[in-house]
Amino acid sequence: MQGLIDAARAANVIIATAESCTGGMVSAAITNTAGSSAAFDRGFVTYTNAAKIRMLGVRPETLDAFGAVSEQVAKEMAEGAVANSDAQLSVAITGIAGPGGSEHKPEGRVCFGLTSTTGTITETVEFGAIGRANVRHAATEHAIGLLMQALTTPSHQK
Repeated sequence: MQGLIDAARAANVIIATAESCTGGMVSAAITNTAGSSAAFDRGFVTYTNAAKIRMLGVRPETLDAFGAVSEQVAKEMAEGAVANSDAQLSVAITGIAGPGGSEHKPEGRVCFGLTSTTGTITETVEFGAIGRANVRHAATEHAIGLLMQALTTPSHQK
């Protein structure tokens, strides 16, 4: 994690997170590193739809049309994290850790949003029915990887 903090500091970028199914695990992983306050502003844990709306500005229409586990909601979460913080870079995670899910939205589906000064990208990863703890861990690692990739891509550096 020190590499992420060092990369953010070198790029003069502050990070925020917006988490649902990971419940703050990404924020915890980042802040577990000494010196993280130089590169991390805050984390939003928005487990309910109401929290996504109130804390991040996710539009109720987006939730109604696509559901909480969607790239559209992940996008609005990531953008809301930047808009409601002092960060220039954010990652958002929303998914179905399990147990459960449905045929349409199976267990292990996690949607990610990444907002930076160059815009927002989204993606969906199917981790599969590997168990709640494993999905949450895999989603956390993936989110940290997205942040690191953004910080090490020249277009994101100031």
